Amino acid sequence: MLPNHYHALVSAPDNLVLIAATGQFHGRTSHAWNGEENCRGRKVFFRAIDKPVRSDRHYWASLNYIHHNPVHHQYVKRWQDWPWSSAADYLRGIGETEARRIWRDYPILKMGRNWDEPDV
Repeated sequence: MLPNHYHALVSAPDNLVLIAATGQFHGRTSHAWNGEENCRGRKVFFRAIDKPVRSDRHYWASLNYIHHNPVHHQYVKRWQDWPWSSAADYLRGIGETEARRIWRDYPILKMGRNWDEPDV
């Protein structure tokens, strides 16, 4: 989760149910936050986009994109340092060598134009 948006890569048996649940989560959360800050009517969350994963290549490129998004937005220099990400657990689970291979074999292409290779 970033300060102004988040990405999630999830598997769901029914995308419509997932989108509805996400909408309810956004509604409840924004209502609570607006109440805490006395800002009724402010949009905190206002949409969700579902993009079905079409292949293994698409899955791994999407995972790379999500993990590197805090670097892209200059919140951290190393992708695994963002505290609200699964990146550090992911890196611990697969190891540095495999993470580098996945980054190289499944590039994020236009999603991360002009990004450098990750510092792991």
